[in-house]
Amino acid sequence: MTAAPANVGAMRTTTIAVPGSAASGRPDGRSEERPGGTSGGRADALPAREHLPVSAAGRPVLDVVIPVYNEEKDLEPCVRRLHEHLLRTFPYGFRITVADNASTDTTPEVAAALAAEVPEVRSVRLEQKGRGRALRTVWSGSDAPVLAYMDVDLSTDLNALLPLVAPLISGHSDLAIGSRLARSSRVVRGPKREFVSRAYNLILRGSLAARFSDAQCGFKAIRREVAERLLPMVEDTGWFFDTEMLVLAERAGLRIHEVPVDWVDDPDSTVHIVKTATDDLKGVLRVGRALATGSLPLDRLARPFGDDPRDRDLSGVPGGLARQLVGFCVVGVLSTLFYLALYSAFRLGLGPQLANAGALLVSAVANTAANRRLTFGVRGRDRAVRHQAQGLVVFAIGLALTSGSLAALGAATGDPAHSTELAVLIVANLAATVLRFLLFRLWVFPDRPTSQTSTTSARNER
Repeated sequence: MTAAPANVGAMRTTTIAVPGSAASGRPDGRSEERPGGTSGGRADALPAREHLPVSAAGRPVLDVVIPVYNEEKDLEPCVRRLHEHLLRTFPYGFRITVADNASTDTTPEVAAALAAEVPEVRSVRLEQKGRGRALRTVWSGSDAPVLAYMDVDLSTDLNALLPLVAPLISGHSDLAIGSRLARSSRVVRGPKREFVSRAYNLILRGSLAARFSDAQCGFKAIRREVAERLLPMVEDTGWFFDTEMLVLAERAGLRIHEVPVDWVDDPDSTVHIVKTATDDLKGVLRVGRALATGSLPLDRLARPFGDDPRDRDLSGVPGGLARQLVGFCVVGVLSTLFYLALYSAFRLGLGPQLANAGALLVSAVANTAANRRLTFGVRGRDRAVRHQAQGLVVFAIGLALTSGSLAALGAATGDPAHSTELAVLIVANLAATVLRFLLFRLWVFPDRPTSQTSTTSARNER
């Protein structure tokens, strides 16, 4: 079966001059901005996934990118082997794009010759190094609905390519990755690389709560409409690009499909393990900080209701109520413990009313911030000050309840024991907690219509 030729025009070799210096750390062609700016992106949510139609002749369904740097010996046999495999097994139109990362040998000439000879091959020349930079540049300019990449050494068995992209074509998943750490994977590599790979993925699980099994396998694919929203949020231009992309996608609730692969290590690999590991750890800290502060607008990657069966409306049940109740209860328990600890500490030097007010004030600010992010899923700094102000109004109501309880206790007993004070405060706080949830849900963090949310997001990003 012969695939439809890619529509790459008469000239299939492109040179891209990337502005800025390599030391700047900014992705190619991007101005200084917070991650998640509107460079090429839209403020509305992602559309529901659909099965990709068979494209008309001349437009590829799949664009496979091969990033290369000084690979004059391996490039041609790699491209020809991949091309032959796709012609034989892939039922849709495809394109192979060689992304040259500022090679200093004859790699550009080899890539140009292949592009001139093979209709489904094109070459792109970048004047700066960086695998992430190459993928961002080619993926951002591709017209194929499914975008993939693989390493030039073809360490991954090509029989995994169709299983990799099939869930994206069918509309089942948003991204797909090859995994060397899945139970059914068969991997041949040395103990050093095996240890580094498993240690790195353990770090990701422990620090960023990542659930995917293999971040660094050079065998991944993504749907184009997802890439259009996700890539502007990814800052790294080197080896950490993959990890950052996957972590943000997972945190946004996108579906990542994993394919067990057969993988044979390339003994001639030029990857510097120590430098790469150091850069990756710096990236982990940066992404962790961004996620903790809520500076990434991950809501722009959300799928609409109905795309996930868990999101379907149930008669008489407000959307997300069960999840919000669980989150609010967890935050409430922790906040109550925090409040009691603060009250006990303040009570050592203050009277019961001042100790109660101080403990409530501090715990209320922490409680509003935690519920904003964890219970009601509000990210970013938009309306954060207003939310805290409304939270303080809720705090004032709670203060009135608890202070009134203390005053009533004092009037009834005269000089109550500390344990009695705590018992009364626990009961009063439980009542205040129920009222707090209702006020948070209906007043502080109400569900806004999609159109209003989209308009607000667009206004904030301009």
